[in-house]
Amino acid sequence: MASKHEPVYQIFSFQDYKSSSDPIFELPAQCASPAPAPIVIDNGSFQTRAGWAAPAAERDSPLDSPRLLFRSVAARSRGAARSETQIGNDIPNLEPLRWLLKSQFDRNVVVNFEIQELIFDYVFTHLGISSEGSVPHPVVVTEAPCNPLHCRQMMSELLFECYRVPYVSYGVDGLYSFYHNNTQRNLQPPHTGIVLSSGYHCSHILPVINGRFDAVNCKRVNVAGSQAASYLQRLLQLKYPGHLAAITLSRVEELLHEHSYVAVDYHEELEKWRSPEFYEREVHRMQLPFSGKVPGGCVSVEERQERRAQQLRRLQEINARRREEKLLQDQERLDRLMAIQELLEDGLLDQFHKSLVELNMDSAEELQSYINKLQLAVEQGRQKLLHSDGAEGKSEVSELEQPMDEGDGVSLMDPEFPEDTLPEKPANVVQPVFNMAEYHQLFVGTERLRCPEIMFQPSPTGEDQMGLMETLQYVLARYTPEQQEALVSNVFLTGGNMQYPGMKERVERELLAMRPFQSHFKVTMASRPALDAWYGARDWALEHPPGGEGGAADGWISRQEYEEKGGEYLSEHCASNVFVPMKIAKPIPARSTEPPLTSLTSTGTSAAVASVTAASCSTVAADVSVVTS
Repeated sequence: MASKHEPVYQIFSFQDYKSSSDPIFELPAQCASPAPAPIVIDNGSFQTRAGWAAPAAERDSPLDSPRLLFRSVAARSRGAARSETQIGNDIPNLEPLRWLLKSQFDRNVVVNFEIQELIFDYVFTHLGISSEGSVPHPVVVTEAPCNPLHCRQMMSELLFECYRVPYVSYGVDGLYSFYHNNTQRNLQPPHTGIVLSSGYHCSHILPVINGRFDAVNCKRVNVAGSQAASYLQRLLQLKYPGHLAAITLSRVEELLHEHSYVAVDYHEELEKWRSPEFYEREVHRMQLPFSGKVPGGCVSVEERQERRAQQLRRLQEINARRREEKLLQDQERLDRLMAIQELLEDGLLDQFHKSLVELNMDSAEELQSYINKLQLAVEQGRQKLLHSDGAEGKSEVSELEQPMDEGDGVSLMDPEFPEDTLPEKPANVVQPVFNMAEYHQLFVGTERLRCPEIMFQPSPTGEDQMGLMETLQYVLARYTPEQQEALVSNVFLTGGNMQYPGMKERVERELLAMRPFQSHFKVTMASRPALDAWYGARDWALEHPPGGEGGAADGWISRQEYEEKGGEYLSEHCASNVFVPMKIAKPIPARSTEPPLTSLTSTGTSAAVASVTAASCSTVAADVSVVTS
């Protein structure tokens, strides 16, 4: 039993990543000639990725990867000028400015186009575009599945009117990643499958049939990375109320990205955590920064001597200051008594006796005795002040313990700096040592799997909706059995929130329980779940260059088409949304017979109100039709 090994636990430190400002790159020559290369912007709700869609000469060329990767946030205080706004990596630490951070997204849809304009300014400036008043490059931008027409209209207006770009193309990030990985796997188009995409704000189920996105049957789940991070932060703050300020959202996101995993069987995994050996082996102890000095802790001999020396110097200063005050008081009293004695010498006996009564003295001899004592005390005080130095420290300390000469019993010890009179404990006495390092550790155990689990069971966070796999089952039920077989033969996982270890195995287990007996399915994970959307958009832009006779190629919107068809227009392609044109009927004012001017009574007024009400009702009906569609 004595040879039993102690369980080995793991201690990790927080990286507390600090971002550094992005450099302003020079415009590459191959991106400017023979034709302007498209700019690819993966406009993600967590991170923005931007780069060039230019054929790279070598595989590891800088143009073969995104040139800019930064958080999609802007730090601007109320009323701050545009020059004072910090974007992305210009913010070294997000936590002090957390309450100032603003995003262009509401859920996964861009609604704050003022912040979006600042993001575009940052991208175009750091990519080296220095043309005045315009961006002469086509732009590929990712958007949300089933993006509202109004949001696309505002985005097109921003790009065409503010930046005067020649061409714009919109696509869904999950579909870009889907086609990019299918090409890498040498699958022949048209592709059929179902995409499970999970980002920072939302997760999506995107069915693709014969190379076209089926927007009618796609679904969104409002649980993703931000909800998991908030849930983990609440769990740890309830567990460690003494470290509320140290459990920041940035550290929680680091815990989520680096130390969390998805359990293949959630309840079976929780049963494993009941074992003390399993807990000690699998728990991650996160070390918070702390100071090793404890008030009242063990003090070394050198520190004790230094403390005594500082205390001695302080007492010497106090003694010298009070000696000066006493000398001044004695000198003032001596001058007063000498003045009374001069009254006797001048023959003013009445005033002299009156002053003696005030001093509670009986005779001139008693007055002379007091004068002699004060003269001696003043002379001794002056001598001590002249010859005071550091060598008299010990005698002064002993003097401090004596009462004042006046008998007031006030000690010269400063109460704010008490003398260390505690006896030194012998070295052989064992003192209990408080482990400060262990006190500043976070034991992250079952939280490692409980937080990613909300993607499959959102109920612990208070969300009243289906989980990811239950939503997938609902989407599959809307297809025929043959279409279901085709869809589950290519289940594709992408998005930054899909990078937990064990995610693919969990989806396979859920599909096995969901699908009929002996049915076949295949689950694949994106090679780079967080970056493949940008690579897919880059590949699409290289394969479908813009331009053509009188307009753009398929998938591109030219400026002429924007002016003719409106900002909500979308040129469809394999990775885009489905464009459903809707004509908003303008309200037609109801024409009624105008009453004569002489007979404008209450009847005419009510008719006018009725016509205005009818017009407003038609406008509301048009708005409702847009929202419903």
